[in-house]
Amino acid sequence: MTTSPPQVNGHSRPLPVITDWQAFLGTHAEQPVVEPTPQPVPVAASPQADLVAQAEADAIRTKAYADAEERRISAEAAAEAMKIKAAEEARKLKLANDKAERRAEEEQAAREARIAESNRKRRDAERAEAEAEKQTAADEQTAADAAKVVGKADKKWRGWAIGFYALCAAVALPVQISAFWNRDKPWMAGAPVLLEIAALVVAFGTAAAVANKRPHWHFRLITWVLAFIAASVNLWHGSQEFDAATAIGTALASIFGPGVWDLHEHGRIRKRDGVQTRRERRAGEKAAKKQAAARAAQEQREAAREEARQKAMEAIEQRLAEQRKAEFPDEWKYALKLAVAMGETTVTDTVWARAWDDMHAAPPGVTANSISTRNAAAVRMQRVLERDPSSTPSKTTNAQRGAHLPPAGSKPRPKPVPPRRKRGDSTPFHPAAKRLAADTARRSMTVRSDQQETR
Repeated sequence: MTTSPPQVNGHSRPLPVITDWQAFLGTHAEQPVVEPTPQPVPVAASPQADLVAQAEADAIRTKAYADAEERRISAEAAAEAMKIKAAEEARKLKLANDKAERRAEEEQAAREARIAESNRKRRDAERAEAEAEKQTAADEQTAADAAKVVGKADKKWRGWAIGFYALCAAVALPVQISAFWNRDKPWMAGAPVLLEIAALVVAFGTAAAVANKRPHWHFRLITWVLAFIAASVNLWHGSQEFDAATAIGTALASIFGPGVWDLHEHGRIRKRDGVQTRRERRAGEKAAKKQAAARAAQEQREAAREEARQKAMEAIEQRLAEQRKAEFPDEWKYALKLAVAMGETTVTDTVWARAWDDMHAAPPGVTANSISTRNAAAVRMQRVLERDPSSTPSKTTNAQRGAHLPPAGSKPRPKPVPPRRKRGDSTPFHPAAKRLAADTARRSMTVRSDQQETR
């Protein structure tokens, strides 16, 4: 037995209807075109039996076609569902890929930004380092140039000082030699030369002492002594043998040469010792005066602030004393007596605390009434908490009211009997529990009596 294909030229075929079967069932439907099927070999039977067999065969063929059609529809639905699922999965995959791609692009952009920022910072650091090195080199070069200029100036100053010393010696020596000249003793003419050379040697000793940071005052003293000796000789002999101008000029020449050299060494000494110039000293004095004025102003502000704070504290203490006197007159009177006894001029916190402790046997602010009020409030709070449903999960029978032990007999009672307490029907309470119950009862009585007294 065969069935027709589910589709013809890509279109679903309608459900085939067998003509004889519909005629057998008494229905009138449009007859579709069906392919011819091989007819079974006619068997000799009654006409009624042939119709039944034909109807059964048609029903089987129709059922097979319906099953095939149902499988086709199911396959198409499954294929369509798979197609929809595949499209949805493809869409989700595309979204995930797009999201991953965007995330990768963002990460790449962030990475590139970090790299660019790192490169920028590195370039800035290198540029700053190069500028710092350039500035350091420029400062060093400036310092070297300044040192070179200073060295050159010092060298020139030293040379001019030595040259001027030699020139003054050349001017002063002839008069000195004339003063010591004697035909019988010609060697005495070398005494002035020896005097000038001695002064020069001692001046070089001063330079060496300054360079080695050794005492130099005795060298300078000897130089000036020799210079004044030479000047005295020139002044005395020049005024007798020559005119006054020659005497004064040669005397000044004997002093100017060592004096200029001493000025040179004096500058080196001050530079070595770090002595400030007059301008630097004036600037330092001005800065010191400004600092002293600023310090005095700061001290004055602090003194004014401290005075204001003291006044504020005194006002607060005065207001507190007035409030204590108004609120606690008895305690205040006792505190005044106690302050006088303790040698205090006012009621200090220490005196007030001691007075309160003497009168109430408690810290300041605590009295017997306040303690009673607090205890009563604690009792009321405890009662409220006991009545709170959240703290009492279930309603249970009080163990002291109901029997919590089975009856003496083993037979069940015919009727429920209300629980009654009898002697010996329950385990006696522990002595510690009895003491706690008695203590609780005593506290309750004390609190009740305190409440009555308060009312």
